[in-house]
Amino acid sequence: MSDKKRKQKDTLLKVWGYIKKYRMLVVLSIAFAGIVVALTLYLPILIGEAIDYIIEPGKVDFVVIRGILMKSVVIAIVTAVLQWIMNTINNKITYQVIADIRKDAFERLQILPLKYMDGHPVGDVVSRVIADADQFADGLLMGFSQLFTGVVTIVGTLLFMLSIHPGIALVVVCLTPLSLLVANYIAKNTFSLFKEQSVTRGEQTAYIDEMIGNQKIVQAFSRENVAMEVFDECNERLEKCSLKAIFFSSLTNPCTRFINSLVYAGVALSGAIVAINSGGITIGGLSCFLSYAKQYTKPFNEISSVITEVQNAIACAGRIFELMEETPQVPETENAYVLEEAEGNIQFEDVSFSYVPEQKLIRNLNLTVEPGQKIAIVGPTGCGKTTLINLLMRFYDVTKGSISVEGCDIRNITRKSLRENYGMVLQETWLMEGTVFENIAMGKKDATLDEVVQAAKSAHAH
Repeated sequence: MSDKKRKQKDTLLKVWGYIKKYRMLVVLSIAFAGIVVALTLYLPILIGEAIDYIIEPGKVDFVVIRGILMKSVVIAIVTAVLQWIMNTINNKITYQVIADIRKDAFERLQILPLKYMDGHPVGDVVSRVIADADQFADGLLMGFSQLFTGVVTIVGTLLFMLSIHPGIALVVVCLTPLSLLVANYIAKNTFSLFKEQSVTRGEQTAYIDEMIGNQKIVQAFSRENVAMEVFDECNERLEKCSLKAIFFSSLTNPCTRFINSLVYAGVALSGAIVAINSGGITIGGLSCFLSYAKQYTKPFNEISSVITEVQNAIACAGRIFELMEETPQVPETENAYVLEEAEGNIQFEDVSFSYVPEQKLIRNLNLTVEPGQKIAIVGPTGCGKTTLINLLMRFYDVTKGSISVEGCDIRNITRKSLRENYGMVLQETWLMEGTVFENIAMGKKDATLDEVVQAAKSAHAH
């Protein structure tokens, strides 16, 4: 099995893992699909019977025909109601599954190490959770809505046609594989194209997010033209891969429709020959058979379209699952120490660290800080000032050596209690959504009004 097929299979298994939670709804959807198809296939039989009662002018049995037509109207109404219920169930399954996947993806983001966020554009991460999930939902919904009904329709119409005239049904069966071969060929070529489209879209989203977030810097350094050139290049690549993907997927419908027309023509010709020569089928029966031939081939168009959409959905789902399978941050040790009250004893012992193994940054650093002592760390950009904060807060773990707070290695302290004992002022000042009071009290949810006022006064912000 090729690597691409193995990835597709793994992705489908993971998707099924989410769908299993709603298997009762899936069973209901399949049951309704069966009933809808059965009623839909029963209508041509009624129409065929009505045609057979129209013998010649002056000999039309209007009473029987009226009864058949009334019966047909009732069946059509019931079919429409059941189809609406089935579509509602399919919508519920799809959007529940997408909600579960998005929830799990967001939960994984909360426990991913900071190095993942530093190493991946924010826009690409957002694109996976939002845009790719939306694309996946569209493909999944189309799969539920058309795949079940299509498969049941194919099986049902084939059985009905065999019961009417096996010989003519054989013509349909012999020509059908051509449609499957065409759809399979196109599907194989669309997956990689949709995958490339999804990746390029994520790249473009990341770049737009970066440019919008840093518009002042772009304008301050007169980089508007350069930014536009980079965007145009990315946009052009997205245009090309999107056009290729859409072109290949759009071939499906006309190609399968051409095969379906051959099937319809074959049924009409062979049926007419049988009706004229041997009388093995009535005019009403042939009309019914032609209707079945059309219904039999129609799902192949829909399933072919579904296959291309599902290829896109699988590609998008694969990107979401890649995010969800990223290695989380190192779990806390069993019985990790809860740091209640820190006095300020901090010690670096032979600490070495680098973001990239081949690029050395901090090597053999030893530092002792006493309670109440003030230390200024000064140096040019990139020398490791922020890195020391990242190590102290345990956003990153040291490569070698250890950092101790109150005589305890911070790797043996719970992250929550460690970070609660630090006061941190970020380089960029920003306010979260909410009131000024809520922003000041962010680090202490149960802070009183007096405490918040005192904190504002201490920071000269009152």
